[in-house]
Parts: sequence; structure tokens; C-alpha cells
Amino acid sequence: MVFDILTKEDLQQFKKELLEEIRQVLKRENSGNSGDKEWLRSREVRKKLDISPGTLQNLRITGILPFKKIGGSMYYRSSDVDKMMEGGNGNG
Repeated sequence: MVFDILTKEDLQQFKKELLEEIRQVLKRENSGNSGDKEWLRSREVRKKLDISPGTLQNLRITGILPFKKIGGSMYYRSSDVDKMMEGGNGNG
């Protein structure tokens, strides 16, 4: 039986490569939507909804606005943000 030893550096390099591939997939998805991005970053969502960073954090914590965390960045589906805009601020 042969064992391969993985070092911490190997895992960190793998993480870097994986995150870069995920970012490239997101870019390809967003570029194929005729100008409408499928995924938005936090600052884009805050601008679109005209809310503060704290309000956006509360929307995440309460589960009102679903998100994905990739690396250190939060991503939100454009369709979920549009639903927020149609339904008001989610407080009733």
C-alpha cells in the first residue's frame, strides 16, 4: 500500500486553485446572461437595495436573503435580490 503525504502547503495550494476555478465558473455564468449578472457581490446588493452593511448582514442571519460564501466573499443570486425588491424589505 502506497501513501502520499499531504502538507499544509499542498492543501493551501489546492484551496487557491479550487477558489480560482469557482471564480472562473461564476464569471462565465455571469457573462452569458446578456448583461444581467446571475450572482451579485455584497456591495452590489447593498447598492441595489439601498441598505447598509449591517442590514445586509441581518438579512443573511435571519435567512431572508440566501447567499453563498466563496473564499471570503459573499454572493447572492440576482433573482433573490429582485424578489426582495418586489416584496419590500422583508419585515412584513
